[in-house]
Amino acid sequence: MPESKNSEMNSVKVEIYGSEYRIRGDADAESIQEIAHYVDNKMGEVSDATSVGSALKVAILAALNIAGELFREREDRNRLLAQVHERAEELTRSLDSELSE
Repeated sequence: MPESKNSEMNSVKVEIYGSEYRIRGDADAESIQEIAHYVDNKMGEVSDATSVGSALKVAILAALNIAGELFREREDRNRLLAQVHERAEELTRSLDSELSE
């Protein structure tokens, strides 16, 4: 069974921080390229902003930056979902009040 799943996965060659990688994933090739480009850009930003020479350290700092962005996005999403939920409850109470009169 796992072999059939692997055959459905896309395999894409990408370049990140000067090295080529073959990435396999469920996402379409364009999405994989876009993600790889994003990671490559983040690593370039970290490299430009710091004096870290090791590619591994650059990768770790870039991963921390990307994880920070993810956490902030999750917090923003959760805050918005809470606001939507609160507003939906207000509207439901208002509608229930109007219908009960």
